[in-house]
Amino acid sequence: MRKDYTGFGYNPQESRSYFDVVIGAGPHGTVSVYECFTSEASLSLEIRPEDILKLELTKERWARLEPDVSAEFNRRLRAGKKPAGRFTTGHNPVEKLMGKELMVLLWGTEHNAPEGFPTALRNWLGLQPEERWWLYTMTNASTGGILDRRGWRTALQYALCENPVDETEQLSLDLSGGEKP
Repeated sequence: MRKDYTGFGYNPQESRSYFDVVIGAGPHGTVSVYECFTSEASLSLEIRPEDILKLELTKERWARLEPDVSAEFNRRLRAGKKPAGRFTTGHNPVEKLMGKELMVLLWGTEHNAPEGFPTALRNWLGLQPEERWWLYTMTNASTGGILDRRGWRTALQYALCENPVDETEQLSLDLSGGEKP
């Protein structure tokens, strides 16, 4: 495994932009997600004035989502022969495209009851990375600010949380798309 990566797939030699998931200390701390831009190839992590706060959530909400997010990202990192990551207290850099995917999930669940998180995770995992990137781009362009609560942000909540996947119905379809007898 290569040592030039930190967090979840972030390598400053490959990209000057990334997402930083800042996990506060203590059980009642907050989790803040920043979109970060730097002009230097450095692994020193700090929030700069040009970085954009995209979302804040409680550690309790984060704890319900984090295991599935980590598993998904680490599966793909290992497939790409990159070191696995782990979220810890403090700064956690996330490669730019994975950060976009994370934001889709977080924006989609930010106002939903935690009981709906399993549905949201199932729907999020059902999307291809490219679909998540597209959803991020559309949402960020119109409602990507920390205080935005309308438009695409609302659509993500409905798409992920209010659109339950009926797995039994999916299993009853054969590969040709027809119903099994």
